[in-house]
Amino acid sequence: MGGHPPLGYDVKDRRLIVNEAEAANVQMIFKRFVQTGSTTTLARQLREEGVTAKTGRAIDKGFLYKLLNNRVFIGEAVHKGTAYPGEHQAILSRDLWDAAHAILDSAPRTRAANTRAQTPALLKGLIFGPDGRAMSPTFTRRRGKLYRYYTTATALKRGAAECPVRSIPAGEIEGVVVDQLRTLLRAPETVVATWRAAQKMVDGLTEAEVRDALGRLDPLWGELFPAEQHRIVQLLVDRVEVSVDGVDLRLRVDGLTVVARDLGGAVARPAA
Repeated sequence: MGGHPPLGYDVKDRRLIVNEAEAANVQMIFKRFVQTGSTTTLARQLREEGVTAKTGRAIDKGFLYKLLNNRVFIGEAVHKGTAYPGEHQAILSRDLWDAAHAILDSAPRTRAANTRAQTPALLKGLIFGPDGRAMSPTFTRRRGKLYRYYTTATALKRGAAECPVRSIPAGEIEGVVVDQLRTLLRAPETVVATWRAAQKMVDGLTEAEVRDALGRLDPLWGELFPAEQHRIVQLLVDRVEVSVDGVDLRLRVDGLTVVARDLGGAVARPAA
């Protein structure tokens, strides 16, 4: 054996010995993952509750993926990609392991589809038409297929002819907003604004740490559940204004700080 023991175990005489307190945390994490189906949501909850890794560091999504795939917890040892019966005591039942991996093995899009119907429209309460009034999520069905839109209040109350922008396909405008968000999160001015706001909460925070934290969102976006995507957009976006000339997006700096913290890294460090 080499390296450090995983959460849930200590090493004695070169053997893994169960650490009862940590083992209880491992069992709790697996059970809650089966309930939530989301590493992003679970990581955020665990950080808020002060649950940490063995080293004392805050738990992030990457740590959860490693923990959820560690076969040590079911009493196995892995060598060169092959699992063998270990000499240590398992701390998880095979049923709990299998339940967690049934979720992990499903494609992110498949998992997302299971909760999409329960998720509010991504831009609900944030999108406004040329007249300054909110646009409402609407839908219609044609030949059994659902089509989603955002429609101006003016068009809904007074008729389509009363507004230059009557309705917009929801998927199209949501895609535009997400693409703009991804671009803005990489912009130096966004990083600096977030860093300045976050410095009030985290002593010694560097601009590079904030840049790295915000940069994690782009590759993770497609794996998030719709409810998680909705929460992030609600945190990041102050207002989406639609006109005949295009779309204007305004960000919330305070929301940027929260999202950077949730994505893990140094932004999650408590102030001294």
